Order: sequence, then structure tokens, then C-alpha cells
Amino acid sequence: MKKFLTVLVFMLFIQISYTQETVGGRVINNAKNKTYGRGEQKSDETVDKALNKVEEGITGLFKKKDKKKKKEEAEQQQSNEHMSEESQETQSQPSSSKKPVKSNSKFDFVAGEKELYFDNFDRLAVGDFPAEFNTNASGEIVNIDGQSVKWLSMTKNGAFIPDNIKKLPENFTLEFEVGINADPTNNYPGFGLNFTTEQDNLMLERFFSKGISVIYLHPGAATCSVQITPSNGSEVNNEIPMPQWNVSTNDNFVKVSIWRQKGRIRVYVNEDKLVDIPRFFTENKAYDFAFFRSFFGDCEVYLTNIRYAVAGADTRNKLITEGRFVTNGILFDVNSDNIKPESGTVLKEMATTLQENPTVRIKIIGHTDSDGADAANLTLSQKRAAAVKTALSSFYGIDANRMETDGKGESQPLNKNATSAEKAQNRRVEFIKL
Repeated sequence: MKKFLTVLVFMLFIQISYTQETVGGRVINNAKNKTYGRGEQKSDETVDKALNKVEEGITGLFKKKDKKKKKEEAEQQQSNEHMSEESQETQSQPSSSKKPVKSNSKFDFVAGEKELYFDNFDRLAVGDFPAEFNTNASGEIVNIDGQSVKWLSMTKNGAFIPDNIKKLPENFTLEFEVGINADPTNNYPGFGLNFTTEQDNLMLERFFSKGISVIYLHPGAATCSVQITPSNGSEVNNEIPMPQWNVSTNDNFVKVSIWRQKGRIRVYVNEDKLVDIPRFFTENKAYDFAFFRSFFGDCEVYLTNIRYAVAGADTRNKLITEGRFVTNGILFDVNSDNIKPESGTVLKEMATTLQENPTVRIKIIGHTDSDGADAANLTLSQKRAAAVKTALSSFYGIDANRMETDGKGESQPLNKNATSAEKAQNRRVEFIKL
């Protein structure tokens, strides 16, 4: 930029010199000298000032242009970033000239708050086997270079049953870290999570009995497999890519998070959701649990930081699996269809359910307590149902054509409306899958 300015100033003053040449030779010489060597000469302040003004004007001109250019470049960059974000949502096959877009599943795991069991084996000496585990194989506590915790090494194929994880509640979370020290090859199922209603099946290496649901994680094949064998109904077998745990790319250690909410299971590896099955737990019985390893290769599987806790119920899943979801969590101002801000959590959960199930249509039904006139309560319940529809459509983008509304007023009470608590139960919103 400085060189360019110097050249431009030089060219301008050549024109000045040529113009002044017809007036007087001395002035021309001074002007030329100032042009070529103004840093070394201090005479003729008039020419200096003139040159300063010219340079300042030119510099200011380019500064303005640079500033404008930078602004335009910043705006273009923001536009490109915005288009990149849009492309992540709309482009399934990026063109060869654009950078491929990676789509990540949502990490919506919520760990249970009531902890039932935790173990990092810190209390045990290296070489021991935890007394709280049962097994038909073998294993020992080990240290791993670069790791600050101790690990249970599963050295042989078989089941490893934690005695503190039995008779699983309908809603729980299970978290643990798992690793492997070598490529186990692509043979045999892998590292397994066995959920069964039959206690005798916990020690089995391969599972074909009724009432069993199993997750296989195989870091050699980089796959996650699901096997469900219900007492009644069709079996399920599915295989899912699992790049997060892949020894061929040196991803030897991962964190696994499991979330059960009644029949539903969600399995996460690191922060990616691999499995989300609404009917994984198919039996109306209590399930027991076991880890197991079933690898062909000569390798060791490591386990630590096991956390088992009670989780909250999956209210959203009821709409999909049971066809009906009723909530008292959508609140309104008294005698009004104005939705209170604290209703946002339930509305967001319902919106998420509808977003995850785009073919589902629903009917929203409002209910009131018995206070006030019947006709007024009927109208109020209808308006409240319509307000919920508007909120789902306006704030969460749910297509209004997927939703119908109705109101029942006080005509379908759940109780006698005798107390404040009973009246609060009757003030509810019902979602019906159509």
C-alpha cells in the first residue's frame, strides 16, 4: 500500500511540475525535489503542506476503501457461514466444490439424579477381582498407562454381572467407560449389554432365549448391533455404524451412556446417540443386567466409572407408544387462555416428539375444573386447546395441519373436584395420536 501511494503521489506531482514549468524553473526544481526526497529536506513548508494534504487525502481514500472492503468481506463471510448452516440441514449430497457436511445426532442424555451404584475400583488392589461382581470367565483390576483410574480387565469371554444392578427400574440411566487394548477382529458379537427377564440367561455367552434384549458394541468392526427376542411378537436384529469406538483409527476408549424409560432405550457412545428404540424392553417383568465379552481376537476389554441411577419417566414417549399423553404442566392464567411461561418445558418436549415423528397427527383437548358456569368452562377449554396449538405452530414450527383441537370443559373430571389439589388435576391438556 505504501509503495502504491508513493507511486501515485509521484505521478500527481509530475503533473504539478509540468504545469508549473511554464511559470518558473526554480519552482519546478523545488517541487521535484520535494517529490523525490521530502523526508530529507525541511525547506519550503508550503510544498510540504501541499504534499501532506495530497497524501492524507489519498491515504484516507484508500482507508475508506479498505474499511468498506473489510466490511463487505465480513458480510460475505457471515453469509457463507449462514449458508453453510443451512446446507447442514438441507443438503444430503454436497457438490464436489463444497466441503462435505457432517451431521451429528442430538446428545439429549440426562443422567439420573438418584444414584444407586457407583464403582471406579479405586478401593481394590491391582490383580484383585471385585467381590461385587459375579462371572463365569476371568478378570482382574489393572492400571493403564496414562489413565488416572483403575479398570476391571475382562481377560476371557463370558458374563460379568454387577450384583448392584439387578431388577432394573422402569426408568434408569447407566454410564460407564470402556476400552480395548488390541484389534479383536470382526468375529463374534463383541462387548455386550445383556438385559433379560430370565436370571439363568445372564451367564450365557450367546443369547437366543425369549425375553432377552441385547446391545453389542464391536470396536473391531466399528458397529453397534441390537438383538431383541420377545416372548411374543417379532424378533428385531439391526446393525448400526459406530465410528466413535474403532480400534483401526486408534479410538480405543469411549464413554457409553444408556437411558431406559419404560420400554424405550437410548444408547450413546461419547456424545453421539446410536440407538433410540421405543420397544426395546418388551416384557412386563423386571429385567436383570450383565456385561459380557465375546471376542475372537486376543485382546483385553477394560471397564470403569460405572454409574447407575434412577431416571425420570419418559412422558413424551407415551404419545407414540400409548397414543395418549395427559399433562398438568401446561398452565394458564386464571379464567384465561394465556399460557404461563413455566409451561415451556412441556411444550418443548411435545414439540420435540412431533419433530422426531413427522407423520404423527394429534388432537389437543383442553379440560377445566368445575369452578364457574358449564358453558363458560367449555369455551375456555376450547380456547386453551387452540392456544396450545398456536404455541406449537408459532414457536416450534409444527405444521398446524397436523393438529386438531377440542375442549371438554368440566364434563370429564378425574375426581370429585372437592379440593384444590383435585381441581388442579382436572385442569389438564390431553394429546391424542390420530
